Amino acid sequence: MTRRSLQIALGLLWLLDGALQLQPFMLGTGFAWQVILPNAAGQPQVVSAAIRWNANVIAAHPVAWDVPFALTQLLIGVGLLVPRTARLALAASIPWSLGVWFFGEGLGLLPTGHTSLSAGAPGAALLYGVLALAAWPRRDRVDEAPAHWLTFVWAVLWVGGSIFQLLLGRNVVLAVAEALVGLLPLCSRTRALGLAAGFVLAIGIWAVAQNFGQLSSGQATDPNSAALIALLAVATLGVRRDRSTKRLRAVAEVLQALPARPASGPASPRVPSR
Repeated sequence: MTRRSLQIALGLLWLLDGALQLQPFMLGTGFAWQVILPNAAGQPQVVSAAIRWNANVIAAHPVAWDVPFALTQLLIGVGLLVPRTARLALAASIPWSLGVWFFGEGLGLLPTGHTSLSAGAPGAALLYGVLALAAWPRRDRVDEAPAHWLTFVWAVLWVGGSIFQLLLGRNVVLAVAEALVGLLPLCSRTRALGLAAGFVLAIGIWAVAQNFGQLSSGQATDPNSAALIALLAVATLGVRRDRSTKRLRAVAEVLQALPARPASGPASPRVPSR
């Protein structure tokens, strides 16, 4: 996966989110009271107050707020699919994602301590922002891989998920598996294995624990976090390929810069001086 292909994948997901935001349920007060407000439970006061304020504002005029929300996400999606506007769309998606993560998802419920990767941590909106940064174009190259720091994001995500799993006191085997998935890609020899295992585990979580993001329920706002984690696995897999390509390119540039050596041949006879 290159940065451009990651932009396209994010663009399709943003279009999906925009379409989900236009569901009939979202145009009523149910979006505010049943989707947003429950995320205030068990939160620190500053987070809880922000979520309650957000829910009250949206519930007062649901259509007036929901339609602009949907249009914003649709515009971000279209912008990411068009190469000329991809950078602008990425720039717009990052603050939007962070705003949704705070005011809508309650920081992925991380401050409550009662969440897990299976339950949707660390929040789909946060992952949108992280992947947008990783897809940010630095040059005109179309084959540039996503940002190299995705490997460390992957490790923090899965090891952190295992810690939250242990805090819940449930399924120690799953906690150990999540820790291994996070740590294996830090070693070059086990990198592909860890990412492949994480991809499979993320798809399993998405299908079983998250019910495919409940996309058919009429109340889903996004495909949920596990789908984004699977995309993160694919994006992270391309990082090492890009590093190897850069090394080969650097070696080739050094060899081309070396002065050409004359071809060796039989030594010409010396003419004795008179």
